[in-house]
Amino acid sequence: MCRFTLYLGPSIRLDSLLLEPDHSLIRQSTHSRERDEPLNGDGFGVGWYATHFTREPAVFRSITPAWNNRNLHNLCRVVASDCILAHVRAATQSSGVNEANCHPFRFRQHLFMHNGDVGSFRAVRRRMMETVCDEAFSNVYGSTDTEHFFALLIDELVRGGHGGDAADCMAGALHKAIERVVELVARWGGGEPSFLNCALSDGENAVVSRFTDSREHPPESLYYFVGELYPRVEIEETREVGADTPALIVSSERLTPGPEWQKIPDNHMVILRRNLPPELRPCQV
Repeated sequence: MCRFTLYLGPSIRLDSLLLEPDHSLIRQSTHSRERDEPLNGDGFGVGWYATHFTREPAVFRSITPAWNNRNLHNLCRVVASDCILAHVRAATQSSGVNEANCHPFRFRQHLFMHNGDVGSFRAVRRRMMETVCDEAFSNVYGSTDTEHFFALLIDELVRGGHGGDAADCMAGALHKAIERVVELVARWGGGEPSFLNCALSDGENAVVSRFTDSREHPPESLYYFVGELYPRVEIEETREVGADTPALIVSSERLTPGPEWQKIPDNHMVILRRNLPPELRPCQV
Protein backbone atom coordinates (compact mmCIF):
# COMPACT_ATOMS: atom_id res chain seq x y z
CA MET A 1 0.00 0.00 0.00
CA CYS A 2 1.03 3.64 -0.42
CA ARG A 3 0.40 7.11 1.01
CA PHE A 4 -0.78 10.24 -0.81
CA THR A 5 -1.76 13.87 -0.28
CA LEU A 6 -3.89 16.19 -2.44
CA TYR A 7 -4.13 19.97 -2.06
CA LEU A 8 -6.60 22.40 -3.68
CA GLY A 9 -6.61 26.06 -2.65
CA PRO A 10 -4.56 29.25 -2.80
CA SER A 11 -1.01 28.86 -4.10
CA ILE A 12 1.51 27.37 -1.69
CA ARG A 13 5.08 26.18 -2.08
CA LEU A 14 5.49 22.43 -2.40
CA ASP A 15 7.62 22.27 0.74
CA SER A 16 4.75 23.73 2.78
CA LEU A 17 2.76 20.62 1.94
CA LEU A 18 5.33 17.88 1.50
CA LEU A 19 8.14 18.72 3.93
CA GLU A 20 7.11 21.09 6.72
CA PRO A 21 4.01 19.59 8.44
CA ASP A 22 4.57 17.50 11.58
CA HIS A 23 3.51 14.34 9.75
CA SER A 24 4.24 15.39 6.18
CA LEU A 25 4.15 12.97 3.26
CA ILE A 26 7.95 12.75 3.38
CA ARG A 27 7.64 11.76 7.05
CA GLN A 28 5.02 9.18 6.09
CA SER A 29 7.46 7.66 3.61
CA THR A 30 9.57 6.49 6.56
CA HIS A 31 7.16 6.49 9.53
CA SER A 32 3.65 5.75 8.34
CA ARG A 33 1.38 5.50 11.39
CA GLU A 34 -1.60 3.76 9.84
CA ARG A 35 0.02 0.91 7.95
CA ASP A 36 1.51 -2.28 9.36
CA GLU A 37 4.64 -1.56 7.30
CA PRO A 38 5.84 2.00 8.03
CA LEU A 39 8.11 2.36 4.95
CA ASN A 40 6.99 3.66 1.56
CA GLY A 41 10.30 3.70 -0.24
CA ASP A 42 9.58 2.30 -3.73
CA GLY A 43 9.63 5.69 -5.43
CA PHE A 44 7.54 8.83 -5.29
CA GLY A 45 5.89 11.41 -7.49
CA VAL A 46 4.47 14.90 -7.33
CA GLY A 47 2.20 16.59 -9.85
CA TRP A 48 1.16 20.24 -9.89
CA TYR A 49 -0.65 22.76 -12.07
CA ALA A 50 0.68 26.05 -13.47
CA THR A 51 -2.44 27.19 -15.29
CA HIS A 52 -0.96 30.56 -16.27
CA PHE A 53 1.22 28.52 -18.68
CA THR A 54 -0.93 25.49 -19.58
CA ARG A 55 -3.89 23.44 -18.38
CA GLU A 56 -1.78 20.27 -18.51
CA PRO A 57 0.00 19.53 -15.22
CA ALA A 58 3.69 18.99 -14.58
CA VAL A 59 4.87 15.70 -13.06
CA PHE A 60 8.14 14.81 -11.33
CA ARG A 61 8.67 11.12 -10.49
CA SER A 62 11.60 9.05 -9.30
CA ILE A 63 12.33 5.50 -8.11
CA THR A 64 14.49 6.77 -5.24
CA PRO A 65 12.95 7.03 -1.77
CA ALA A 66 11.29 10.40 -1.22
CA TRP A 67 13.24 11.03 1.97
CA ASN A 68 16.57 10.76 0.14
CA ASN A 69 16.00 12.70 -3.08
CA ARG A 70 17.82 16.04 -3.16
CA ASN A 71 16.13 17.07 -6.40
CA LEU A 72 12.73 16.80 -4.73
CA HIS A 73 13.84 18.92 -1.78
CA ASN A 74 15.31 21.58 -4.08
CA LEU A 75 12.23 21.61 -6.27
CA CYS A 76 9.93 21.98 -3.27
CA ARG A 77 11.67 25.18 -2.17
CA VAL A 78 10.97 27.12 -5.36
CA VAL A 79 7.78 25.71 -6.94
CA ALA A 80 4.33 26.93 -5.91
CA SER A 81 0.91 25.80 -7.08
CA ASP A 82 -2.77 25.97 -6.19
CA CYS A 83 -3.34 22.27 -6.94
CA ILE A 84 -0.84 19.59 -5.89
CA LEU A 85 -0.97 15.78 -5.88
CA ALA A 86 1.85 13.85 -4.22
CA HIS A 87 2.42 10.13 -3.63
CA VAL A 88 4.96 7.85 -1.94
CA ARG A 89 4.93 4.26 -3.13
CA ALA A 90 5.06 0.84 -1.54
CA ALA A 91 4.97 -1.58 -4.48
CA THR A 92 2.30 -4.30 -4.39
CA GLN A 93 1.58 -7.49 -6.34
CA SER A 94 5.18 -7.76 -7.56
CA SER A 95 4.95 -4.69 -9.79
CA GLY A 96 8.36 -3.38 -10.78
CA VAL A 97 10.11 -0.47 -9.16
CA ASN A 98 10.65 1.84 -12.12
CA GLU A 99 9.72 5.38 -13.04
CA ALA A 100 6.83 4.34 -15.29
CA ASN A 101 5.14 2.75 -12.26
CA CYS A 102 5.38 5.81 -10.00
CA HIS A 103 2.28 7.92 -9.34
CA PRO A 104 0.69 10.32 -10.16
CA PHE A 105 -0.32 9.39 -13.69
CA ARG A 106 -1.44 11.97 -16.26
CA PHE A 107 -4.01 12.13 -19.04
CA ARG A 108 -4.60 15.47 -20.74
CA GLN A 109 -5.44 17.89 -17.89
CA HIS A 110 -6.07 15.10 -15.37
CA LEU A 111 -3.80 13.68 -12.68
CA PHE A 112 -4.52 10.39 -10.92
CA MET A 113 -3.03 8.47 -7.99
CA HIS A 114 -4.05 5.43 -5.94
CA ASN A 115 -3.49 3.74 -2.59
CA GLY A 116 -4.48 0.08 -2.46
CA ASP A 117 -4.70 -2.64 -5.08
CA VAL A 118 -6.97 -4.27 -7.62
CA GLY A 119 -7.93 -7.74 -6.44
CA SER A 120 -6.43 -10.63 -8.46
CA PHE A 121 -4.85 -8.09 -10.79
CA ARG A 122 -2.80 -10.59 -12.78
CA ALA A 123 -5.94 -12.61 -13.50
CA VAL A 124 -7.96 -9.61 -14.70
CA ARG A 125 -5.30 -7.40 -16.29
CA ARG A 126 -6.00 -8.53 -19.84
CA ARG A 127 -9.76 -8.33 -19.32
CA MET A 128 -9.42 -4.76 -18.09
CA MET A 129 -7.58 -3.70 -21.23
CA GLU A 130 -10.10 -5.44 -23.49
CA THR A 131 -12.82 -3.11 -22.23
CA VAL A 132 -11.20 0.28 -22.87
CA CYS A 133 -10.95 2.59 -25.89
CA ASP A 134 -7.71 3.01 -27.86
CA GLU A 135 -6.95 6.35 -26.23
CA ALA A 136 -7.13 4.84 -22.74
CA PHE A 137 -5.15 1.77 -23.80
CA SER A 138 -2.39 3.94 -25.27
CA ASN A 139 -2.00 5.85 -21.99
CA VAL A 140 -0.71 2.77 -20.14
CA TYR A 141 3.10 2.80 -20.00
CA GLY A 142 3.84 0.74 -16.89
CA SER A 143 2.75 -2.51 -15.25
CA THR A 144 0.85 -1.39 -12.15
CA ASP A 145 -2.75 -2.20 -11.30
CA THR A 146 -3.14 1.54 -10.67
CA GLU A 147 -2.35 2.56 -14.24
CA HIS A 148 -4.62 -0.15 -15.62
CA PHE A 149 -7.43 1.05 -13.36
CA PHE A 150 -6.70 4.58 -14.59
CA ALA A 151 -7.29 3.27 -18.12
CA LEU A 152 -10.82 2.29 -17.08
CA LEU A 153 -11.27 5.76 -15.61
CA ILE A 154 -9.93 7.45 -18.77
CA ASP A 155 -12.36 5.35 -20.78
CA GLU A 156 -15.22 6.70 -18.66
CA LEU A 157 -13.95 10.28 -18.97
CA VAL A 158 -13.71 9.98 -22.76
CA ARG A 159 -17.17 8.44 -23.00
CA GLY A 160 -18.68 11.22 -20.89
CA GLY A 161 -22.35 11.21 -20.12
CA HIS A 162 -21.97 11.44 -16.35
CA GLY A 163 -23.88 14.74 -16.09
CA GLY A 164 -23.52 17.80 -13.89
CA ASP A 165 -20.51 20.09 -13.65
CA ALA A 166 -16.87 19.05 -14.14
CA ALA A 167 -16.61 17.73 -10.59
CA ASP A 168 -19.79 15.66 -10.98
CA CYS A 169 -18.48 14.24 -14.26
CA MET A 170 -15.24 13.16 -12.59
CA ALA A 171 -17.14 11.67 -9.64
CA GLY A 172 -19.45 9.76 -11.98
CA ALA A 173 -16.52 8.48 -14.04
CA LEU A 174 -14.62 7.34 -10.94
CA HIS A 175 -17.67 5.59 -9.50
CA LYS A 176 -18.32 3.80 -12.79
CA ALA A 177 -14.66 2.73 -13.08
CA ILE A 178 -14.86 1.25 -9.58
CA GLU A 179 -18.03 -0.63 -10.54
CA ARG A 180 -16.33 -1.98 -13.67
CA VAL A 181 -13.23 -3.28 -11.92
CA VAL A 182 -15.24 -4.88 -9.11
CA GLU A 183 -17.38 -6.66 -11.71
CA LEU A 184 -14.32 -7.84 -13.65
CA VAL A 185 -12.63 -9.18 -10.53
CA ALA A 186 -15.82 -10.97 -9.46
CA ARG A 187 -16.12 -12.60 -12.88
CA TRP A 188 -12.52 -13.39 -13.77
CA GLY A 189 -10.48 -13.04 -10.57
CA GLY A 190 -12.33 -15.13 -8.05
CA GLY A 191 -13.78 -12.18 -6.16
CA GLU A 192 -10.62 -11.17 -4.30
CA PRO A 193 -11.30 -7.77 -2.68
CA SER A 194 -10.02 -4.53 -4.15
CA PHE A 195 -8.85 -1.52 -2.17
CA LEU A 196 -9.40 1.67 -4.14
CA ASN A 197 -8.46 4.91 -2.43
CA CYS A 198 -8.18 6.98 -5.61
CA ALA A 199 -7.57 10.67 -6.28
CA LEU A 200 -8.43 12.42 -9.55
CA SER A 201 -8.05 16.13 -10.36
CA ASP A 202 -8.33 18.47 -13.34
CA GLY A 203 -6.62 21.37 -11.55
CA GLU A 204 -9.88 23.10 -10.56
CA ASN A 205 -11.75 20.20 -8.96
CA ALA A 206 -10.85 16.89 -7.38
CA VAL A 207 -12.56 13.64 -6.44
CA VAL A 208 -11.10 11.22 -3.90
CA SER A 209 -12.57 7.81 -3.04
CA ARG A 210 -12.17 5.65 0.06
CA PHE A 211 -13.44 2.25 -1.05
CA THR A 212 -13.14 -1.49 -0.65
CA ASP A 213 -15.45 -4.39 -1.38
CA SER A 214 -13.78 -6.49 1.33
CA ARG A 215 -16.14 -7.88 3.97
CA GLU A 216 -13.31 -8.42 6.43
CA HIS A 217 -11.21 -5.28 6.30
CA PRO A 218 -12.04 -1.56 6.14
CA PRO A 219 -10.69 0.70 3.39
CA GLU A 220 -7.26 2.26 3.79
CA SER A 221 -7.15 5.37 5.99
CA LEU A 222 -8.12 8.71 4.42
CA TYR A 223 -8.83 12.18 5.88
CA TYR A 224 -9.83 15.63 4.69
CA PHE A 225 -9.15 19.10 6.07
CA VAL A 226 -10.71 22.49 5.37
CA GLY A 227 -9.05 25.66 6.60
CA GLU A 228 -5.87 27.71 6.90
CA LEU A 229 -2.94 25.36 7.29
CA TYR A 230 -0.09 26.63 5.12
CA PRO A 231 1.46 30.00 4.27
CA ARG A 232 0.20 31.26 0.94
CA VAL A 233 2.37 32.42 -1.91
CA GLU A 234 1.12 35.47 -3.82
CA ILE A 235 2.13 35.04 -7.42
CA GLU A 236 0.74 37.88 -9.50
CA GLU A 237 0.10 35.80 -12.62
CA THR A 238 -1.93 33.22 -10.69
CA ARG A 239 -4.05 35.41 -8.43
CA GLU A 240 -7.71 34.62 -8.90
CA VAL A 241 -11.07 35.56 -7.51
CA GLY A 242 -11.50 33.54 -4.34
CA ALA A 243 -7.78 33.36 -3.53
CA ASP A 244 -8.62 34.22 0.09
CA THR A 245 -10.74 31.08 0.57
CA PRO A 246 -9.68 28.13 2.79
CA ALA A 247 -7.54 25.30 1.50
CA LEU A 248 -8.93 21.81 0.87
CA ILE A 249 -6.63 18.88 1.66
CA VAL A 250 -7.08 15.11 1.47
CA SER A 251 -4.40 12.85 2.88
CA SER A 252 -3.88 9.18 3.71
CA GLU A 253 -2.83 10.26 7.19
CA ARG A 254 -3.33 13.48 9.15
CA LEU A 255 -0.53 15.92 8.34
CA THR A 256 -0.89 17.83 11.61
CA PRO A 257 -2.47 17.18 15.01
CA GLY A 258 -5.88 18.60 15.80
CA PRO A 259 -9.59 17.88 15.45
CA GLU A 260 -9.94 19.68 12.10
CA TRP A 261 -9.02 16.50 10.23
CA GLN A 262 -12.12 14.47 9.40
CA LYS A 263 -12.05 10.79 8.43
CA ILE A 264 -13.79 10.05 5.16
CA PRO A 265 -16.44 7.38 5.87
CA ASP A 266 -16.03 3.86 4.50
CA ASN A 267 -17.08 3.54 0.85
CA HIS A 268 -17.56 7.25 0.26
CA MET A 269 -15.92 9.81 -1.97
CA VAL A 270 -15.21 13.44 -1.24
CA ILE A 271 -15.77 15.93 -4.06
CA LEU A 272 -13.72 19.13 -3.97
CA ARG A 273 -14.65 22.25 -5.92
CA ARG A 274 -12.48 25.32 -5.69
CA ASN A 275 -13.94 27.91 -3.29
CA LEU A 276 -16.76 25.58 -2.14
CA PRO A 277 -17.12 23.23 0.86
CA PRO A 278 -16.32 19.54 0.30
CA GLU A 279 -19.17 17.23 -0.63
CA LEU A 280 -19.32 13.66 0.70
CA ARG A 281 -21.08 11.14 -1.52
CA PRO A 282 -21.64 7.37 -1.09
CA CYS A 283 -19.49 5.12 -3.30
CA GLN A 284 -21.10 1.69 -3.27
CA VAL A 285 -21.34 -1.10 -5.82
